[in-house]
Amino acid sequence: MHNTRAWSPSRLLPSLIGLFLLVVGVAMAAGGIRLITLGGSWYYLIAGVAFAVSGVLLIAARRSGLWLYAAILLASVVWSLFEVGLDWWPLVPRLAMWAVIGLVLLLPWVRRPLAEHAGKNSGTATPALVVAVIVAFGVALASQFTAPHTLEGTIDSQATHPVKPEYAAGADWPSYGGTQAGSHYSSLAQINTDNVDQLEEAWRIRTGDLPGPNAPKEITDEATPLKVNDTLYTCTPHSQVLALDPDTGDTKWRYDTQLSQEGAKDFSGWAHMTCRGVAYYDEAAYGGASNSPDNSNLTTTGNATSNDSCPRRIFLPTADARLIALDADTGKPCPGFGDNGAVDLTRNVRPFDPGGYYATSPPVVTRNLVIIGGHVTDNASTDEPSGVVRAFDVHSGELVWNWDSGNPTETKPIGPDAHYTRNSPNVWAPMSVDEERGLLYLPVGNQPPDQYGGDRPPATEKYSSSLVALHVDSGQVAWHAQLVHHDLWDMDPPAQPVLTDMATADGTQPVVIQPTKQGSLYVFNRNSGKPVVPIEEIPAPQGAVDGDHTAKTQPRSALNLLPPKLTGADMWGATPLDQMMCRIRFKSLRYEGQYTPPSLQGSISYPGNVGVMNWGGVAVNPATQTLFVAPKYLAFTLKLVPREQADEMERGASEGSGLQPNAGAPYAVKIGALLSPLKLPCQAPSWGDVAGIDLQQSKVVWRHANGTARDQMPVVPLPLPMGVPALGGPITTAGGVAFLSGTLDYYVRGYNVATGEQLWKARLPAGGNATPMTYTGNSGQQYLLVTAGGHGTFGTRMGDYVIAYKLPKDKE
Repeated sequence: MHNTRAWSPSRLLPSLIGLFLLVVGVAMAAGGIRLITLGGSWYYLIAGVAFAVSGVLLIAARRSGLWLYAAILLASVVWSLFEVGLDWWPLVPRLAMWAVIGLVLLLPWVRRPLAEHAGKNSGTATPALVVAVIVAFGVALASQFTAPHTLEGTIDSQATHPVKPEYAAGADWPSYGGTQAGSHYSSLAQINTDNVDQLEEAWRIRTGDLPGPNAPKEITDEATPLKVNDTLYTCTPHSQVLALDPDTGDTKWRYDTQLSQEGAKDFSGWAHMTCRGVAYYDEAAYGGASNSPDNSNLTTTGNATSNDSCPRRIFLPTADARLIALDADTGKPCPGFGDNGAVDLTRNVRPFDPGGYYATSPPVVTRNLVIIGGHVTDNASTDEPSGVVRAFDVHSGELVWNWDSGNPTETKPIGPDAHYTRNSPNVWAPMSVDEERGLLYLPVGNQPPDQYGGDRPPATEKYSSSLVALHVDSGQVAWHAQLVHHDLWDMDPPAQPVLTDMATADGTQPVVIQPTKQGSLYVFNRNSGKPVVPIEEIPAPQGAVDGDHTAKTQPRSALNLLPPKLTGADMWGATPLDQMMCRIRFKSLRYEGQYTPPSLQGSISYPGNVGVMNWGGVAVNPATQTLFVAPKYLAFTLKLVPREQADEMERGASEGSGLQPNAGAPYAVKIGALLSPLKLPCQAPSWGDVAGIDLQQSKVVWRHANGTARDQMPVVPLPLPMGVPALGGPITTAGGVAFLSGTLDYYVRGYNVATGEQLWKARLPAGGNATPMTYTGNSGQQYLLVTAGGHGTFGTRMGDYVIAYKLPKDKE
C-alpha cells in the first residue's frame, strides 16, 4: 500500500518555511521571556511560541500548521492596531514579514504537498488563512491613507508687517544668517511659489578641499557663503577662503591659511574640522570708522581711521585658532590687523590638544569690533580651554574686552601673562547683534564634561546653557535667561539667536528667539529679557549619580516642537526580531521622559543631543510673522562609567573603548544613538520633519515628514519617504518659498511656507549639510546657492561643491 505520509522532495518548500518559522519563533520566545522580566509586552513570547509550533507542524506537513499560522497572524493584526493604529511605518515590523509569509503559504507549491500528505485531492488553503492574509494586507493598504503624525494647516502668508532693513537680506547676503539678526530671510521674490519648480542649475564649482587620508572623522563642510561687494565669499573645512564671481562661480582670488598642525604629525587626532562661514566688514557702511554715539564708551586703538588699507575686509576664523583679516578685494592679509593680518586666539587659553580649541562659526562684526567665541572638545577632560568671548578692534586687532563666564564682571582686556577661567562655558554657535540697542546675544554652552556636573562652580552654573545679552561696547551682562538648569545632557543652545519684531497682545515687541536642542523656542523681549511666550518650570526626573545632582524643574516654552514621551510601543525595527531587541533595550535603560539623568545602567536622552534643532537654526519671515524649521527626532543613550573601570577599559582596548574620557571627572561616558541590531533608529519614523509656525499665535500650524532613506539603503537606493534628520538650516524668502538642503538624502528642496508642500527638489552630488543662501547676480537674476560638501559624523557623502540655481530667462 502506498504511504501518502512519506517525505518527498515536493515538501521541501513548506519544510523550509516551517524551519524558518521554528527558528524565528524560538528566538522571539526567548527574547519575549527577557522582555517580560523587564516589564514589557507579552506578545513576543506568545507569538514566538505560536510561530514555532506552526513551523513544526509545517515541517511535519500538518494542515493544522496553516490554521495556527492564520490565528496568530490575525492576533498580530489586532495587537498591532491596538498598539499603533493605522500608522504605516510602525506597522511594518509588526506585520509585513508575517503577511508576506502568509501569502507564500497560500501558493500552490505549498498547498499541494500538504494536500498530498493529507491524502486529499483538494487544496489546503484554509478560509482562515485567506481571511488573515486579506485582513493583514487590508490594514497595510488602509494605513496608506492615514498620516497620524502629520499636521495639516495653512499659515496666513500675507505680508502685513513692516520689515526693518536689519531683519532682511536683499540683493546681497552680507552675513551668515542673512543679516546680523540671524533671520535667514531674504526680501527677494523673483523665485516664488509659482515658478520655483522651474529652477535649474546655473553653475557649479569644486573648491578642491576634500578630506585626506589623515583627516578628522568629523570633517564637515557647513559653510554658508556671503554675497556682498559684488562677490561671493566662502570658506572650506581646511580654512581656505574663495572669492567667486556671483554669476559664473569663477574664482576671483583664493587664500590658503596653511593650517598649523600644532605639533601633531597630521590632523587625524583632531576632534573635528569645520568652517561655517566668514564675516564681512565695510567701513563705508558705517560712514567711516569713527565711533557712533551708541558706542561712545568704547575704547578703540590702532589705525581706526577711514584711510585704512583694508576698508573692506573678510574675517576668517581658522581651525588652528587664528582670526585672519583679508582685504575683500584682493584676498591679501590686512597688515594693520594683529600680526600681519592675524590675531592669535590661543593667547591666554592654552594649553589644549591639537584642534581642541578654535572658532567653528563666523564672528560678529560691528562698527568698531569683531567679536568671536570658540569651540572646545566635548567630554575630553575637566581642564579644557576657557569659553571666553573676545571683542577685538575691527581695524587693529587689539583686544577691547573679554567676557569669561567664569569671571563675568571683569571684562577689561586680560593681561598678557594671565589666563581665562579654564573649562568655563563656551559660545560655539553664531551670535547676533542689535547695533541700534548696542546689545550682543550669545547662545552660551555648558561646562565640560557634558554629562557630569558635580564639580561645576556657581559662577559657571549661572550662565551655563543660557541666552546671554551683553552690552556690545563693554562686554558687561545686560540680562540672561537659563534654558537648561544644571545641564547634564549637552543641551546647550546650538543656533544663532534670531532678532525680529513680533506682534503680541501687548503691541509689537522687539524679540530674540532662541532655538534649542530640547525642542523649545524661547522668545524674549530683547531689551528686558522678559519672556514674550510663556515659559513653565516643569518637574524633572531626579536621581543623579553619586557626587552629582539634578535640577528639580526645567524651563519649557509654550512654543515648542517637543515630541511625545517614548513608550515601548514606539520601538521600531525592520523586522519583528530587531524591533523586539529595541524593546528589550528600551526597557533595560533608565527612562522617565525628557531630562532623565545619565546613569550607570545607561539612560535614554530623548530628544538626543543632536537636538530637535541644532546649529542650522530656523528661518523667520518678519513680514508674515512665520517661522520655518526642520526639527529632528533621534533618541540617544548616555551611560556613565566609573573612573577606575573606564581607565581599565581604555588600557585593554586596542583600538579605543568608545568611551569619551572626561579626564579628571569621576566618570567617563559612553554616548550613542539608540539603534537596533540592524543599525536603524529604535524609535519609529519620522526622524525628521519640516514645520511651519505662526509666531503671532505661537502655534505650530503644519508639520510633515521630510526626506527619504534613499541614500542610507545598504543595497538598492529606495526613496522610502520616512522623514530623515537634517543637519543644516533653512532659509525663507518673500516669494513664499523656503529652502533646505541638509537632509540625509542628497537633495535641496523648496517648500511652500504657507502649507509645507514640497514644490521642487534637485539632486546633490554630496551631502548638503550647510544652510543655503540667495542673492541677486549682476544679471538681475535671483540665485539659490548651496554648499554640498558632506559631513563625516552625520554620514553623508563627502564632496567639495558649491552649486548655484536660477530660473530660466523666460520664467523670471
